[in-house]
Amino acid sequence: MRNFALAAVLLSATTTAGAADIAHGKKLHDAHCTSCHIGMTGGDGSLIYTRKDRRVTSLGALKAQVRRCDASLEFKMFDEDIDDVTAYLNKTYYKFPTK
Repeated sequence: MRNFALAAVLLSATTTAGAADIAHGKKLHDAHCTSCHIGMTGGDGSLIYTRKDRRVTSLGALKAQVRRCDASLEFKMFDEDIDDVTAYLNKTYYKFPTK
């Protein structure tokens, strides 16, 4: 029984540690992405995400696009940061299934 309780605690900690931080993703997005997207759209930067002809059509494509933007603008975000920004964008705009 004691081993079972320990395993449950460890599993819970692992699951929580691996979850994306949407609030952190929003902070990174607002600091790094918004000004570029405003420049691209001439005003409302969120149009990048909401336009009918958007190129991102899946969660995997969204993550890949966040990674491309990070690489081309040399933000040098960690993988966890990419996950956080992706989770923020998905929750706020895209709403792709996560599992």
